[in-house]
Amino acid sequence: MSTTSTAFLDLAAEVEVQPGGTLSKTVYQDDFLKVIVFAFDTDQELSEHTAAVPAILQFLEGKATVTFGEQTMVSTANSFVHMTAKLPHSIRAHEPTKMVLLLLKGAK
Repeated sequence: MSTTSTAFLDLAAEVEVQPGGTLSKTVYQDDFLKVIVFAFDTDQELSEHTAAVPAILQFLEGKATVTFGEQTMVSTANSFVHMTAKLPHSIRAHEPTKMVLLLLKGAK
């Protein structure tokens, strides 16, 4: 039996904040999970949208406002947000910010 693994010792190092921009990089994907690392410059945002599957946001660096459904929170390093599928959400960075998005494709 073959066992494989994927490991990142520093997810934040996978992306660099681009002046005046937002960068995303898919670092892992299989039938059940997609992992995307984002880098936002100050005042950059992802406007309100939904995901077809449940999702987890984990903030690595920086500070951002996250709105999900009727809730709003200010996220900093080590903040965690779980969202059900189709929940409207948006993100706005207050300073250079890095975040990991986990799309749980195998979840119901």
